[in-house]
Amino acid sequence: MGMTATETRSTEPQIGRRRFLAWLSGLGIAGSAALGSLATFFFIRPRTTYGQPNRFKIGRPDEFPSGSRIAIDPKRVCIVREGNKVAAISTTCTHLGCIIAPSATGFQCPCHGSRFDVDGNVTGGPAPKALAWYAVTLTPSGELEVDKDNEIQTGTYLSV
Repeated sequence: MGMTATETRSTEPQIGRRRFLAWLSGLGIAGSAALGSLATFFFIRPRTTYGQPNRFKIGRPDEFPSGSRIAIDPKRVCIVREGNKVAAISTTCTHLGCIIAPSATGFQCPCHGSRFDVDGNVTGGPAPKALAWYAVTLTPSGELEVDKDNEIQTGTYLSV
């Protein structure tokens, strides 16, 4: 019993080559549109980084004895207390951003040798400008607060 030319081999409908290629092309276009939309979404979405706040409390004035210069490395500031006056000086070197340390004559950069006097003015090395001074305020709770977004004139102290 052989098959005749008019008989089909199976009862399932066969998909033609043109229909298969059209389906495959449509799937490719839809996939490209989906990937393009996803890429656009990630491009437009803002990239926010939540770093350390630029306004922070450092403690009560009596925690800083008169004549002291205390570096707070995580915040990159040095708190200077002279009598009843308090100031905050940046400990970020103006040359390449290294963390500098208080020294006997002011501040010194361990990376490239920049030196600064007690007020943060450049006395030697490759640093192009003086260290920044930041505004210090007294909060209603009696704590000192440093605002690194508010640079002030060198030599400006807060009276406490």
